[in-house]
Amino acid sequence: MMLKKHRGFTLIELVVTVTIVSILALGIVPLAKVTIQREKEKELRADLRNIREAIDAWKRAYDEGRIRKSLKQSGYPPSLHALVEGVQDEKDDKKRKIRFLRNIPVDPMSKNESLTAEESWGLRSYDSEAEDPRPGDDVYDVHSLSTHKGLNGRPYNTW
Repeated sequence: MMLKKHRGFTLIELVVTVTIVSILALGIVPLAKVTIQREKEKELRADLRNIREAIDAWKRAYDEGRIRKSLKQSGYPPSLHALVEGVQDEKDDKKRKIRFLRNIPVDPMSKNESLTAEESWGLRSYDSEAEDPRPGDDVYDVHSLSTHKGLNGRPYNTW
């Protein structure tokens, strides 16, 4: 009678396989973290660009006389919410609203889940200096509240 030979993995083969898989995993984890950070930074750039374009569109509409002027106003929106809510078009016969943003995005670098989308951004008024951005009566610019550094070495709140 012929004996059947059992085929399988030896302990050495299993140890070598587990070691190789572990080494590969150690290389993939940091790469995955960088990829996730890069995607969040890409989202931050896009959100900043969209909000800033909306602020600029508000200012253009103000300068064109499409938004009611007053002596106290700088021509910039009073809040980020005003960009979404819109304002009455003074040059339109039907006085329809002009809207500049569909919604306010949440700062992708914000770690605080309890903040609203508008609260997640740092605001700079027209009256404040670029080196010391402060909120005020209007929104001249926005920035991230995160002090962490990006892949380019610059803090997110300076982008």
